[in-house]
Amino acid sequence: MSDWEFVRSDGRTSTDIREMEIERSFIKYPEGSVLARAGDTKVIVNVSVQGGVPHWRRGSGAGWITAEYSMLPRATQDRNIREVNLNKPSGRSQEVQRLIGRCLRSIVELEQLGENTLWVDCDVIQADGGTRTVSITGSFVALVDALYDMMKSGTITHIPLNNSVAAISCGLVEGIPLLDLDYSEDSRAQVDLNIVGTGDGRLVEVQGAAEGSPFSHDEFDRMMGMAADGLDSLTRIQQDALGSVWDEVQVGIARLSE
Repeated sequence: MSDWEFVRSDGRTSTDIREMEIERSFIKYPEGSVLARAGDTKVIVNVSVQGGVPHWRRGSGAGWITAEYSMLPRATQDRNIREVNLNKPSGRSQEVQRLIGRCLRSIVELEQLGENTLWVDCDVIQADGGTRTVSITGSFVALVDALYDMMKSGTITHIPLNNSVAAISCGLVEGIPLLDLDYSEDSRAQVDLNIVGTGDGRLVEVQGAAEGSPFSHDEFDRMMGMAADGLDSLTRIQQDALGSVWDEVQVGIARLSE
């Protein structure tokens, strides 16, 4: 069976992303808040604006973006212990939240934020693969809303973005490249990639490893090509979710490119 004839358990072809929805203003109080859903994976992202920056950044006039990531105890099939009861985040949670922070900082002109910190809280309420990629894709929309709120309040003069950012997974399952893996696919993948890219097609981060046999350059190139198409689709979904606010984002990008 050829790749393009391969049909997955949810009816998708190998090159289809899961149905993605981003609901804005999901929580009342944060400056930016979304519920991001890809298939059966659901993540709440809240972005809070707080005056002040870490001590090592004080006096610079620049802002900061930092992220926290966690999973609810029954976000997965088996209950996990809340990390607050373990006294520290797990190694995986620390790795994911650092990834989210790096990706968002890559497309924000921090010098134009003033000495303000944007806290990005990603809480997985249901996990079925791709929680880090859904978190990043949803975080961008929540971040835009928080920056738009700062602009409306006069804290900043424009939205200081130089691009958009989204993330998608790819993998080899039974030798077949698949885009946007769910848990049943990810758990048996021979290769697992997470790709973060900008709205204009550049790469922010690529994470990948062979879980079994090594993979070839040709297989890597095929997965990267699929990821590029998936990222294009996610970027359009982000833009549609933002509606008229996306116009303000474009103004900010154009201003920074002058």
